[in-house]
Amino acid sequence: MSLYNTELSRGSLMTLESKRIATLLLRQPNEAAWTYAIEIENILQKDTITTARRQANLIRARLTTLDLSGWQLIVQSESEIVQQLLLAAALKQNKLLSDFMCNVYISRQKKLESCVLPSNWDEFLIECAHLDSSVSGWSPSTKAKIFSHIVRILVEAKYLVDQKSMQLSPRSLHPVVRRYLSERHEKFIIDCLERVT
Repeated sequence: MSLYNTELSRGSLMTLESKRIATLLLRQPNEAAWTYAIEIENILQKDTITTARRQANLIRARLTTLDLSGWQLIVQSESEIVQQLLLAAALKQNKLLSDFMCNVYISRQKKLESCVLPSNWDEFLIECAHLDSSVSGWSPSTKAKIFSHIVRILVEAKYLVDQKSMQLSPRSLHPVVRRYLSERHEKFIIDCLERVT
């Protein structure tokens, strides 16, 4: 099995959609109820069943790295908590994203660099290809789309100022998010998300 995959090309944090999926997961649906909610009720309000199914499955894969308490926080909390929890879930679920956060974002912070550069992405992918040869087979358009979604994820979570400048905007974790992650011994995720001091 490959260490890395291209699923980040399928979407960013999708905050509104994630809230809807978290609400659905709290009802603990069986597969029939899940399919009905996504394909018939169209709770994600997508134009096609294929898009709804693809995004719902990606969001579910991320959210199932959390637990019922995490889902409740996503449904009920203010945007900062929601975005940080969704980023934590995405980091837990996708090694490419977590490695990017550790090896590029945090590295840039430690060097007191002000932004992420496209060349950082290119260098990162070369390192990834040493660990997983399938990366070198990704098309340029796939690589560009993944990078675009990583940047968008970090903008949505307010870890980058905007997509154009890609200026670093390191955060301190919201106390609720820090407590949630600490109680579950998620030191690696906390280290990925906490401002380097």
